[in-house]
Formats: sequence, structure tokens, C-alpha cells
Amino acid sequence: MTDTQDPNYDAELDEALANAEAGLDSGPADDLGPLDAMIAERDQWKDRAMRAAAEADNVKRRTETQMNDARAFAIQRFAKDLLGVADNLERALMAAPKDADAGEAGLVTGLELTQKSLLQAFETNGLKRVAPGPGETFDPHLHQAMMEQPSAEVPGGSILVTMQAGYELFGRTVRPAMVVVAAKGSGPQGGNPYGAAPGGIGGSFDGKA
Repeated sequence: MTDTQDPNYDAELDEALANAEAGLDSGPADDLGPLDAMIAERDQWKDRAMRAAAEADNVKRRTETQMNDARAFAIQRFAKDLLGVADNLERALMAAPKDADAGEAGLVTGLELTQKSLLQAFETNGLKRVAPGPGETFDPHLHQAMMEQPSAEVPGGSILVTMQAGYELFGRTVRPAMVVVAAKGSGPQGGNPYGAAPGGIGGSFDGKA
């Protein structure tokens, strides 16, 4: 049987080898073989593509950060003005009698619904309420310690009670939550990471978020 070969095969192969040997101006070194030159050129383009993709990701992240910063700046002052409204609603609910009659119960329900709607509006616009519970870790970026008290359940340095809720906007503190911190030696573990001297109920705490 006589072997047959595509007449265009040799021409295409010769052209590919010639192009590989010729290379580009910024191509691989001349002392590389044809196959090595093609591999090196491929690696160069792959590296360029990866660098371009990484730069595109960096630009995207920077753009998102700038947009969030601009949005936060635009609504931060307005949000601070609304915090007083939220505080007044919370105080009104705390002062409401537990055994209210039918008329008062309706008023309390209305206050609760108003507070819920306001907090939902806050959440929609990136403003989140910060009200840590007993035993949670004190975060100086989110909490402001107003005083310290001894506690049999909460470890020293942990949050004992929240006096006033705080708020953060897109991860930035608009107003720290005012909290009471368990005094040194409190709880089963004891210890106070703030180094405050032992004191009685209502002892002062100098740190501020």
C-alpha cells in the first residue's frame, strides 16, 4: 500500500516552525528551539492574561469600596439624626406598663410596629443596630464601656448589659453601644483584659471606643 500525505501538511508545518523561530520582538530568546520558543511564548501570554485579570479584580474592589464610602458619607449625617427617634421609641417601649389595659396595649403595639418599621428601614440602607447581650466579648470598635460591675455569671471584661444600643453603617461605627462591663474577678473564669482595678458596683471605666 502506498502512503499518502496531505500536500498542505508540510507547508503548514514549515510555516509554523518558521514563525516560531522568527518569534516576536518581545518574544523568547533566540537560542531556544522551535517547540521551546512556542511554549515560552505561550507562558508569556498566560502570565499577561493572569496579571490583567488580577488588575481587573483590584479595580473592581477599589470601585466598590469607593462607592460604599460615598454612599455612607451621603447618609451618615441623616442617619445620626434618626438615631434620636429610634432611642425615643425604645425608651417609650421600656417605660410602657406590662399590664396595660386595652387602650394602652393598642398604643404599645403601635410603638412596636413603628420601631420595627424604622429598624427595617435602617437595615435596608446599611444601618445596623448594635445591642450586645450579656457575656458577649467587648469590642472597642463597637462598644463604649460606661461602668463596670461584679457578676457571678459573666466573666470579667465581658459585657454585662447594654445601656443604649449603638449603630454601624457599612461596617463603620456611627455610634458605639453604651455598655456595662463585668468587673475583674467576675464569673467562673475571672480576669479583666482592660486591666481595671477591682472596684464596687458602678466603678468608673475610662476606656472609650
